[in-house]
Amino acid sequence: MLSFMFMKTRMRISKGGQISIPAVVRHRWGTSTVALEDQGDRIVIEPAADDPIAAAEGALAGEFGSLDPARLRRAARQDDTVAEARRAR
Repeated sequence: MLSFMFMKTRMRISKGGQISIPAVVRHRWGTSTVALEDQGDRIVIEPAADDPIAAAEGALAGEFGSLDPARLRRAARQDDTVAEARRAR
Protein backbone atom coordinates (compact mmCIF):
# COMPACT_ATOMS: atom_id res chain seq x y z
CA MET A 1 0.00 0.00 0.00
CA LEU A 2 1.31 3.44 -0.90
CA SER A 3 1.00 6.23 1.60
CA PHE A 4 1.11 9.86 0.56
CA MET A 5 1.31 12.87 2.79
CA PHE A 6 -0.90 15.76 1.74
CA MET A 7 -0.33 19.11 3.34
CA LYS A 8 -2.11 22.36 2.74
CA THR A 9 -0.79 25.37 4.59
CA ARG A 10 -1.72 29.01 4.40
CA MET A 11 1.36 31.26 4.36
CA ARG A 12 1.85 35.00 4.33
CA ILE A 13 4.04 36.65 1.67
CA SER A 14 6.54 39.10 3.19
CA LYS A 15 6.96 42.66 1.95
CA GLY A 16 10.09 41.40 0.16
CA GLY A 17 8.03 38.76 -1.69
CA GLN A 18 9.27 35.81 0.37
CA ILE A 19 7.44 32.80 1.76
CA SER A 20 8.72 30.18 4.19
CA ILE A 21 8.47 26.53 3.24
CA PRO A 22 7.95 24.43 6.38
CA ALA A 23 10.97 22.34 7.46
CA VAL A 24 9.02 19.09 7.26
CA VAL A 25 8.33 19.76 3.57
CA ARG A 26 11.94 20.82 2.81
CA HIS A 27 13.28 17.70 4.49
CA ARG A 28 10.77 15.43 2.78
CA TRP A 29 11.85 16.64 -0.66
CA GLY A 30 15.55 16.87 0.25
CA THR A 31 16.25 20.05 -1.67
CA SER A 32 16.81 23.72 -0.97
CA THR A 33 15.84 24.75 -4.51
CA VAL A 34 12.35 24.98 -6.01
CA ALA A 35 10.85 25.84 -9.37
CA LEU A 36 7.87 28.18 -9.42
CA GLU A 37 5.32 28.07 -12.24
CA ASP A 38 2.52 30.62 -12.70
CA GLN A 39 -0.34 28.72 -14.34
CA GLY A 40 -2.70 31.67 -14.50
CA ASP A 41 -5.19 30.52 -11.87
CA ARG A 42 -2.65 28.94 -9.53
CA ILE A 43 1.01 28.90 -8.57
CA VAL A 44 2.81 25.56 -8.55
CA ILE A 45 6.01 25.14 -6.55
CA GLU A 46 7.99 21.99 -7.33
CA PRO A 47 11.26 20.69 -5.90
CA ALA A 48 14.23 21.23 -8.21
CA ALA A 49 17.71 19.78 -8.24
CA ASP A 50 20.18 21.73 -6.10
CA ASP A 51 22.82 20.94 -8.73
CA PRO A 52 21.12 20.89 -12.15
CA ILE A 53 24.35 19.95 -13.93
CA ALA A 54 24.78 16.81 -11.81
CA ALA A 55 21.10 15.95 -12.35
CA ALA A 56 21.50 16.39 -16.11
CA GLU A 57 24.63 14.26 -16.08
CA GLY A 58 22.68 11.25 -14.89
CA ALA A 59 19.57 11.92 -16.95
CA LEU A 60 21.43 12.53 -20.22
CA ALA A 61 24.24 9.99 -19.86
CA GLY A 62 22.60 7.49 -22.22
CA GLU A 63 21.90 10.13 -24.85
CA PHE A 64 25.12 12.15 -24.73
CA GLY A 65 27.60 9.62 -23.39
CA SER A 66 30.14 10.79 -20.88
CA LEU A 67 29.53 14.37 -19.74
CA ASP A 68 32.20 16.39 -17.95
CA PRO A 69 30.42 18.22 -15.11
CA ALA A 70 33.47 20.37 -14.31
CA ARG A 71 33.59 21.63 -17.91
CA LEU A 72 29.85 22.33 -17.89
CA ARG A 73 30.14 24.27 -14.61
CA ARG A 74 33.03 26.36 -16.00
CA ALA A 75 30.99 27.16 -19.12
CA ALA A 76 27.95 28.08 -16.99
CA ARG A 77 30.05 30.38 -14.78
CA GLN A 78 31.55 32.02 -17.85
CA ASP A 79 28.07 32.56 -19.31
CA ASP A 80 26.95 34.11 -16.00
CA THR A 81 29.98 36.44 -16.01
CA VAL A 82 29.22 37.60 -19.57
CA ALA A 83 25.55 38.15 -18.76
CA GLU A 84 26.43 40.10 -15.59
CA ALA A 85 28.81 42.33 -17.58
CA ARG A 86 26.04 43.06 -20.11
CA ARG A 87 23.63 44.05 -17.32
CA ALA A 88 26.23 46.38 -15.80
CA ARG A 89 26.52 48.42 -19.03
